[in-house]
Amino acid sequence: MHFGQTIGLLVALTVVILILRFFWSRMPLKAERTVLAVATSAVALRFIFLVTQWGTMSPFFDSFLCWTAVAGYELMLVRFSLMQPRWLTSISAFVLLLPIFGSSLLFPLTGIFDTEPADIRPIGAHYVLDRWPWSVAVSGHAGMDFGVYYRPPMVPFLRHMVQRSSFSDEQCDSKAVTVTIDRANKLVHFHCPGHHGGQDAVDLALPLR
Repeated sequence: MHFGQTIGLLVALTVVILILRFFWSRMPLKAERTVLAVATSAVALRFIFLVTQWGTMSPFFDSFLCWTAVAGYELMLVRFSLMQPRWLTSISAFVLLLPIFGSSLLFPLTGIFDTEPADIRPIGAHYVLDRWPWSVAVSGHAGMDFGVYYRPPMVPFLRHMVQRSSFSDEQCDSKAVTVTIDRANKLVHFHCPGHHGGQDAVDLALPLR
């Protein structure tokens, strides 16, 4: 999942922004306001996308937006750490910086290193299916995650997640999963066929959000 490269780049970005902290007082007031405005906008955009479950049709661009939000957040923390009393704001800024390195926040950042084309396919009525494989190295388990998105015809470069599910290879043949939309009953049907050997198929019907 490129966690090593992601952590390395995140550390490098953090070091660069920390170095910028020592030159912050020399920055013209207009430039400082511009930097903070851009930083705040990047964080706000990421927050809105996260809360509303909207994104773009490019996972790489979504990951890039996550990186801009992280950079913006760190810039905001740098400015906060320079407020009085500095000993208190500096400690607070350091504590607020630590969650960035958590696995749940690192995962969206790893996409910047993913060179494989996204497996996105239409499933009818302006809906698309995004598939991405996963594996757990310790247990050896593997499977597929599935995200169902609505793609507005007026803004086809955006997508809104309406449902998601996950299947492991132990449950069924996760690579052969089919997804259909039941707009009348507002349901998403996931069908995961069994492996060759008599294993039962897995069927899910989840609400269309």
